[in-house]
Amino acid sequence: MFEILMGVPEMKEFWDNLKARKKKNELRGDEKELFKKFGKAIQFLAADPRHRGLQTHEIEDLTRRYGQKVFQSYLGQGKHAYRMFWVYGPNRKQITIIGLEPHPEDAKSGAYDRIKLSDVPNR
Repeated sequence: MFEILMGVPEMKEFWDNLKARKKKNELRGDEKELFKKFGKAIQFLAADPRHRGLQTHEIEDLTRRYGQKVFQSYLGQGKHAYRMFWVYGPNRKQITIIGLEPHPEDAKSGAYDRIKLSDVPNR
């Protein structure tokens, strides 16, 4: 089992905001769907980063840019699909989610060049 951390500051702020708004019942339709998909993906990731439902794979362009292996996992398919970006660490048995983006339309057209990722928290 892995401990799941949120990258700082963007992912931590995003997730904290989404959880707070969910608790207050303030999420809109698309946000409700995203919260559900993201929560499920976090559970899968904690249990097994290679869970087949996540379709996890390394993104070499991002690995080269950030100097550590960056993985992408799927959150749904089709119109409202998102991709979650993550790295192992900072410590053993930890995974840090460093990005969440709508699925890039065409990865070959430089879609990964536009992605900005959070930093891994210090431990």
